[in-house]
Amino acid sequence: MADKKKILKRFISYYKPHMRLFIADMACSFSIASIDLVFPIVTRYLLQYVIPAGNVSLMLTIISSLAGLYVVRMLLNYFVNYYGHIVGIRMEYDMRKDLFSHLQTLSFRFYDNVRTGKLMSRMMNDLNEITELAHHGPEDLFLSVIMLSGSIIILLTIEWRLTLVLLMMVVFMGWFAVTKRTKMSQAFREVRQKVANVNAQLENSISGIRVSQAFTNEEYEKEKFDAGNEQFKVSKNEAYKYMAQYTSGIDFITNMLNVTVIGIGGYFVYIKLIDVADLLAFTLYVNMAVQPVRRLAQFVQQFESGMTGFERFSEIMDERSDIQEKENAIELSDVKGEITIENVTFSYNEGQNVLRNINLKIPAGKVIALVGPSGGGKTTLCNLVPRFYDVEEGSVKIDCIDVRDITLKSLRKNIGIVQQDVFLFAGTIKDNILYGRVDATDEEVIEAAKRANIHEFVMSLPSDYDTYVGERGVQLSGGQKQRVAIARIFLKNPPILILDEATSSLDNETEMIIQESLEELSKGRTTIVIAHRLSTIRNADEIIVIDKDGIKEKGTHESLMQLNGIYARLYGISSKNSLSKNNNLT
Repeated sequence: MADKKKILKRFISYYKPHMRLFIADMACSFSIASIDLVFPIVTRYLLQYVIPAGNVSLMLTIISSLAGLYVVRMLLNYFVNYYGHIVGIRMEYDMRKDLFSHLQTLSFRFYDNVRTGKLMSRMMNDLNEITELAHHGPEDLFLSVIMLSGSIIILLTIEWRLTLVLLMMVVFMGWFAVTKRTKMSQAFREVRQKVANVNAQLENSISGIRVSQAFTNEEYEKEKFDAGNEQFKVSKNEAYKYMAQYTSGIDFITNMLNVTVIGIGGYFVYIKLIDVADLLAFTLYVNMAVQPVRRLAQFVQQFESGMTGFERFSEIMDERSDIQEKENAIELSDVKGEITIENVTFSYNEGQNVLRNINLKIPAGKVIALVGPSGGGKTTLCNLVPRFYDVEEGSVKIDCIDVRDITLKSLRKNIGIVQQDVFLFAGTIKDNILYGRVDATDEEVIEAAKRANIHEFVMSLPSDYDTYVGERGVQLSGGQKQRVAIARIFLKNPPILILDEATSSLDNETEMIIQESLEELSKGRTTIVIAHRLSTIRNADEIIVIDKDGIKEKGTHESLMQLNGIYARLYGISSKNSLSKNNNLT
């Protein structure tokens, strides 16, 4: 219950920046309800007194006043329908902005376990339903109370016995509407969950379309998608079954209300308890009494649906990154680049250590290479330096300062990373280079491209730096994407550099070009290189051999070869693979 109150309180807090407009919307809604309640009373007065008396001038005055009121009602209705939705849209905007901002703060560990498609579904589908609740919810609740209480009070003044019969039927109608709406909302909640699954499957399949076509697994992908799509269809069938029960039931009860009013009201006219004008007023107020019940039922459904979406929104907003910045964290400045790793132990899953008691010191400005078998923790170790993950034991320090004592922005601003799998955003070459420093000038972008050996290629393109690279840079080759990524780091100009198998997926000729760029990039920077092609790290100041049990060897290329241990064996294998590849190419 406490959680429900907390969630409701958070939801209401989103009204605060738009409170003036919301109050205006409610005031207009109240005015519309008041005008609607006036019409049957005026009609009854005309039929009972004005028309029988032949008072034409009063009748014309009343009719003109009613027409004027309905002009005002039209303007009020426009305000409610437009600006009421504007309140909802602004709240949705605020929520989506908050959610996206919060997603930017969550750590790698969160994204390791959450599918992108489901996050997109929460960002778009769930928040869209919240908009409807934000606008229609308070309005429906407010108008229902006004219309229902106003109608009942007025009807009691006309004929209380008929009103009590009507009230009993309205209560039954309300019970039926809420019950069926609740079942319907539960069914549509299931539909939303299935939509999220379909979105996740769709995002996964489209992202991997090249792989599925390369392996001729299109039919397999269709089967996987059809399985989720079938579940979505079944859940939607169930939801619409409850919708049909609700709408047909409400229509039946409404018709029976009208029949009851005409039947009992007609009898009351016959026995002179009421007159025809009273019966007409009753008939008009019946519809006004039914509308609030429908609105209340709609509110219950919207509240269930919208708050379910808001709960899913709150789930993510309540996620806390395991990477927390200290309140008194310091800004990292004047970085020399010395990296110290002391007694570091780390695991992704509890009890399964990837790194155990690792100790390593990297002097400022030196190039250190990490080599060893896959799964030995090389990339993990590099991820601890920019604090993508936190150590479980020990510490990682830069210039003798624990990275946990440094602000995340200043820490990561001073570290540049080039990976094997380069991610380029859908946009232009210039956009992607600018990602290194978004306020850079065109001249700085061109200089960075020149240093990355890609300027000449870019200038050969029809739109040069404004050339669109496609989704994930699909219109560029692996080497071209890699050089764009290197240009991005040149623009960022960090004192610490991490090269995570930056050339392992490239052919030998392209690798040589990229290697020149990387050597230029590494000058004067503390550099950690992860490489499977050991020929690329022969000139490193120190080579560290690491596996699942920790650091096994360290030294220069020459000293490790003389040692004739793990590194020498790995180097021999790497050389044979490289020679075999060259022979295949020729």
